[in-house]
Amino acid sequence: MHHNNELISAYGVRIPRIIYGTAWKKDKTAALVAQAIGLGFRGIDTACQPKHYHEAGVGEAVAVCLEQGLQRDELYLQTKFTPLNGHDPLQIPYDANATLSQQVAQSFERSLLNLKTGYLDCLILHSPLANNQNLLEVWRAMELIFHNGGVKQLGISNCYAVEQLDFLYRTAEVKPAVIQNRFYKDTEYDRKIREFCNNHQIIYQSFWTLSANPQILTHEVLQNLASNYQRSTAQIFFRYLTQIGITPLTGTTSVSHMRDALAIFEFELDANECTKIAKLLY
Repeated sequence: MHHNNELISAYGVRIPRIIYGTAWKKDKTAALVAQAIGLGFRGIDTACQPKHYHEAGVGEAVAVCLEQGLQRDELYLQTKFTPLNGHDPLQIPYDANATLSQQVAQSFERSLLNLKTGYLDCLILHSPLANNQNLLEVWRAMELIFHNGGVKQLGISNCYAVEQLDFLYRTAEVKPAVIQNRFYKDTEYDRKIREFCNNHQIIYQSFWTLSANPQILTHEVLQNLASNYQRSTAQIFFRYLTQIGITPLTGTTSVSHMRDALAIFEFELDANECTKIAKLLY
């Protein structure tokens, strides 16, 4: 991958600037991930959450690609620890009666087995816990995995209160290197969170980026840029986000949309064009 297609995190981890998301793919997961990697995706996001992710399917695809000559260090593999309330009660990937620390350890072991790898590039807490004491217990267990070399960096997802992110950042020994949030109008596009990220070397990953923002994709500003650049409005929006330091996830199942997402680094929006799009995020 070209260096301009990736960011270096606060922990020195190379992260592709667009990531393939694997939620809701069920039994098509392996085929879609293999396809995404085949086309050029090098960042894969999953979770140890059977309700929404088929993590072992991701592992199958990765194994096939490694057999075909891809090196493990060319891939950025990111998974999540999902707290109990995020699971289908019939498919919990760890002992529901274990302590929070044990749940984290068991979930991570399951992820390594599912993904057939000795280490992961990032472990994300899927959502903050109800109280700070529990949050810290889980985070300390994640830090232990980091110290033992199981993962290269840590992150948090679905964290929309800047006070909570600030608390975690100040209290954590291993600081969050990544935050992954829904990117949409209801949270004012996480302006405060993103400002915090910019000031603390945290990489902001966006999900729900296209589906939650139809009004932006149909806006004449994007329509005009799409026509000028001979690109889709989705490509224009993704490209804009990468230029302001956001790493979008795409979970597309379409080959042409996969190609489009990877092609966004073939062009660059100028400052004036970026300003026009920025005004739509207010």
